[in-house]
Amino acid sequence: MEHGIVNSVAYAKGRRVGEVELGQIRQFLEDPEVFIWIGLYEPDEDILRQIQQEFGLHDLAIEDAHSAHQRPKVEDYGDELFVVMRTAQMNEETHRVDFGETHIFVGARYVVSVRHGSTQSHTHIRARVEKTPHLLAQGPAFVLYALMDFIVDQYFPAIDALEQDLADLEDKVFSESFSRDTTATIYQLQRELLHIKHVVSPLVEMCNRLSRPGNQIIPEAGRLYFRDIYDHVVRVNEMIDTQRELLTTTLEATFSLISIGQNEVTRRFAAWAAIIALPTMVAGIYGMNFETMPELHWAFGYPVVLTATILVCIFLYSRFRRSGWI
Repeated sequence: MEHGIVNSVAYAKGRRVGEVELGQIRQFLEDPEVFIWIGLYEPDEDILRQIQQEFGLHDLAIEDAHSAHQRPKVEDYGDELFVVMRTAQMNEETHRVDFGETHIFVGARYVVSVRHGSTQSHTHIRARVEKTPHLLAQGPAFVLYALMDFIVDQYFPAIDALEQDLADLEDKVFSESFSRDTTATIYQLQRELLHIKHVVSPLVEMCNRLSRPGNQIIPEAGRLYFRDIYDHVVRVNEMIDTQRELLTTTLEATFSLISIGQNEVTRRFAAWAAIIALPTMVAGIYGMNFETMPELHWAFGYPVVLTATILVCIFLYSRFRRSGWI
């Protein structure tokens, strides 16, 4: 196989006929019961142009498939469908979600899948599909379903991992003191969920389009499978929305705990300031240079004032302690 081509196989009546070189495509397609499934990984422009010539793919679709960085969409060019989906996979090393793209060209006699960035091979999808010849006999539409179903199923592990991160974060918020790392982690999770939301949201309309009548590429029997994908996509969307709401609640709880902590510190400062203010006031009064203050000439004046000041300070401390301010 040439550089960029992972697999190129011909099928007939749900059975594998054999591998296909680019120069043999037209030869295989002479049999009206044969369709070809080609899998590409980050192909160069020359490979895409060769495949375009063999299948007559639309120029705009080829341009999108070569440049990548497309939003999820489905384009209907009459005798050809062009489907763009974003992949999402949790990276165990960085513990962040890695995103990629899969572009799928679907015609009456061919499927061409182009992967960009995704590390998940489609080899096991091909093996699984080949084990169901009665479904594979439906042709390219079933292959499109299998690819889309696999990509959508990969969202669940990524979201489950983020859900576990959220559970750990909630425990951390309510069991530990505030730190900047906690807030940074919340915003990080929000950003990850927002990215997945942008990846998943367009799939609802895409599945609706593929399951509606009027598309000559998708037969009536195949539309049911795309409704199944639609159900999965709706479930993923609901999981994402739930987690985003929980993250918002967690962030608000974090700010509330910060505010409560600041209030507690403020109350402690206020309580100690009140206690310290009393001896400060007494010292300030007796620090004035007045000669007519009777206590100055009383033998017990100093111990009485000092004792009274200490007792009042003790009284204030006990009251603040009882009210929870200290």
